[in-house]
Amino acid sequence: MPVAHVCTINLLPEGMRGDHLIRAISYNLREHQASDELEDLVQAYGVDLLCLQECDASDLPATVGDLKLAIATQENRLGLALYFREERFTALDSRAMSLKKSLHDRVLTPAHERLIGLQLTDNETKHDLVVGSFHAAPLTASNSLRRKQIHASHAELLGMGNGFATLMVGDFNYPFFTQRLTRHMKDSGYDLSLSDFRTYTRYRVFRGHFDFATSRGLDIQSVETLPRGASDHLPILVRAEYSPAESLDPVAAA
Repeated sequence: MPVAHVCTINLLPEGMRGDHLIRAISYNLREHQASDELEDLVQAYGVDLLCLQECDASDLPATVGDLKLAIATQENRLGLALYFREERFTALDSRAMSLKKSLHDRVLTPAHERLIGLQLTDNETKHDLVVGSFHAAPLTASNSLRRKQIHASHAELLGMGNGFATLMVGDFNYPFFTQRLTRHMKDSGYDLSLSDFRTYTRYRVFRGHFDFATSRGLDIQSVETLPRGASDHLPILVRAEYSPAESLDPVAAA
């Protein structure tokens, strides 16, 4: 059943918003089935960043609305992609990265690379930012393995910009024991932000927050679960602003 809630749509053009909030959508497309929804999502919510999981890189457009494709995985069956608003950001570097594999990965090889990163300069505020689109190992793997993948991803993104603000969004496949994960994130210098509603409700057993955000050097204003589309995941909209500069001191990778 669809999740019933009221969504807030930003109908203002990018240049008329009157704030410097970063708006990012993360969406698991369910093997590219929800790809036709991207244009409407970008236009409706006026986003600056679009982070995708389970997409077909060979079928991705160069632009979605006002956003430009910065990087997409090439070898994955369940691909990752990241779009950014050129008017807002200048792209400096991008990388696709492999993480420790689960048994599922070794047998079925759905995803060679489970993280992509993009290093940006914010043309409005002059801040530096690193953004990651992340897809953790499936539920057949252990939470311990997924925690290792998350920590490794943070270390990889830190290597792209030590001292930069960092936002990592995606499908974490971590619906259970998220309070414990929150403590792990705090210990390594990151905040974990869940959305206002569950992002996966297709099956009774596996309901919960699968898609969320981790961050450092950012104040997360809200994480909103958007209405259901063709995917078994619901997209999330993250609104964030930069924290004071003193919060951007380098942290040790766990």
